[in-house]
Amino acid sequence: MDPQWTILKILQWTTSFFKSHAIDSPRLTAEILLAHILGIRRLDLYLRFDQPLNGQELSLFREVIKRRVGREPVAYITGNREFWGIDFTVTPDVLIPRPETEFLVEESLKLIPADAALRRFRVLDVGTGSGAVIIALAVNRPGHLYFASDISQNSISVASANASQNRVKENIAFLVGALFSAVNPDSETSDDQKFDLIISNPPYIPSADIAGLAPEVGRYEPLQALDGGADGLDIIKKMIHDAPDVLKKHGFLMIEIGYDQKDRVAQIVCDDGRYTDLVFIRDYSGHDRVARMRMK
Repeated sequence: MDPQWTILKILQWTTSFFKSHAIDSPRLTAEILLAHILGIRRLDLYLRFDQPLNGQELSLFREVIKRRVGREPVAYITGNREFWGIDFTVTPDVLIPRPETEFLVEESLKLIPADAALRRFRVLDVGTGSGAVIIALAVNRPGHLYFASDISQNSISVASANASQNRVKENIAFLVGALFSAVNPDSETSDDQKFDLIISNPPYIPSADIAGLAPEVGRYEPLQALDGGADGLDIIKKMIHDAPDVLKKHGFLMIEIGYDQKDRVAQIVCDDGRYTDLVFIRDYSGHDRVARMRMK
């Protein structure tokens, strides 16, 4: 790179370089990374095409180019990801929030009353990761009681920081524990401590499929948040089995699932026998992505 190159020339060179290394959306990726290094908005790049980069900026940009060509996700490089119109900090301790997970938010907002004064919901997000789902709900449906749990203390730290960043930390209780252990330590929960809605984006990728994932996912994202066991359903089965202990009568359980898991999840729910009104919600690609069920 010529140190006198302008923003436009750098973007053109980087786009070509990313194309040669089969990086998705090469121009967009180049713009996001350069804007990150310069501390400006992507739009501002277009207003400063003739601006040359100084030596330090070029050095920093070279490093992020190397990281991206090494298939590190853009969100981990920038430390940021937008979800439901909200900015979230992300680290390698948490999954990067994905567009299909927004369906958990969309469907939850249909269930949670807009006016908490009429009915105050208790909502639990299991395996909260970055906290994206529960924070989006707390921002859009204030006044309700929100809880978020994760087996990883590091994930909870990231989620808590995101809640502070979005000014809803006081509205969410963050807990460390596997599945429902954080909210049901004694296996006996009184009715007033049970939940109207439980949501989760659990690990659901079959163990044998992990090695075949894109490097951005399999190499960098936390295995614990991806690996769902031999058939991908280990955690989903346990969640469906255990949720009635902490769900109110007629309370809802909503789980994100794999694109090809609808029939097997339906069978698990049917065999359990404690749920009714099972519905599958499709994502933007037409895949059945969210399973919603209600306690009898």
